[in-house]
Amino acid sequence: MSHSTPSLFERSILVPAIGGSFRKLDPRLMIKNPVMFVTLVGAVLTSVAVFTTREDRGFVIQLAVWLWFTVIFANFAEAVAEGRGKAQADSLRKARKDTMARRLRGDREETVPAPVLEKGDLVVCETGDVIPADGDVIEGIASVDEAAITGESAPVIRESGGDRSAVTGGTRVISDRIVIRITSEKGNTFLDRMISMVEGAKRQKTPNEIALTILLSALTLIFLLVVITLKPFGTYAGIEFTIPVLVALLVCLIPTTIGGLLSAIGISGIDRLIRRNAMATSGRAVEAAGDIDVLMLDKTGTITIGNRMASDFVPAPGVTEQELADAAQLAS
Repeated sequence: MSHSTPSLFERSILVPAIGGSFRKLDPRLMIKNPVMFVTLVGAVLTSVAVFTTREDRGFVIQLAVWLWFTVIFANFAEAVAEGRGKAQADSLRKARKDTMARRLRGDREETVPAPVLEKGDLVVCETGDVIPADGDVIEGIASVDEAAITGESAPVIRESGGDRSAVTGGTRVISDRIVIRITSEKGNTFLDRMISMVEGAKRQKTPNEIALTILLSALTLIFLLVVITLKPFGTYAGIEFTIPVLVALLVCLIPTTIGGLLSAIGISGIDRLIRRNAMATSGRAVEAAGDIDVLMLDKTGTITIGNRMASDFVPAPGVTEQELADAAQLAS
């Protein structure tokens, strides 16, 4: 199994994102981002003013265009970021649907799509075949390429019996022949869980993102109150402030750039991890990954050989060398 990471500028991502940027204008969706919701309301009010204002209509039209562009561009950026995650999940889902399995029915074989396999089915895999689902080897021995799942370049041996019988769907048999009993329920394979993580991760905000959203909401409320009070103050001072002018001032004050791109930044962080073969299942994991410079993963047989050898014994104060040696021997 292999899949490529889609580019940001692929047609399959940009075209749906254009439609998504307009669908996200739904107030029920926009209210989740208070900054952009206020900008949307301002764009609507300014658009109405285009048809009701007789003076400075050019200024009002220009203001309305810029406000709508700001809202739609923010939605477009979020839709593109979501499209990357969806494309990644679609790539994994396609790899699952395209895999065919040789299912055993008594003494005969039948070729069926991998998603229709059920727990307890027996399948045959030979050289070059992709293992269709998670299971256990019940007959034969084979070399299996698990690089697509574990990242380990060297093939591993899978055989019936013992602790080396488990195989994962999406890996490839590179030699010999094995019979596998499917052990996973439909929709609960390793590949299915990976797809669920890719699709579900984008909906989780990071702790810093939540805190920043609260701060932006508070600033927006403060600036909104400031702009609203300008109207009566201006009337008292003999200065007439029009709605488009007040909207323009409000949009200049509130942090529309951060508010508009906040969710897109969070989604792109998850996407960057996926491009490096790391799966983030929560917002906190994304932030933790940003603080990591080097990540070393080890399992017995990759870096170590499972045979620990002590090079020196250094007893703690009050402990004799004999007591240390006895403790080390018991702990070994």
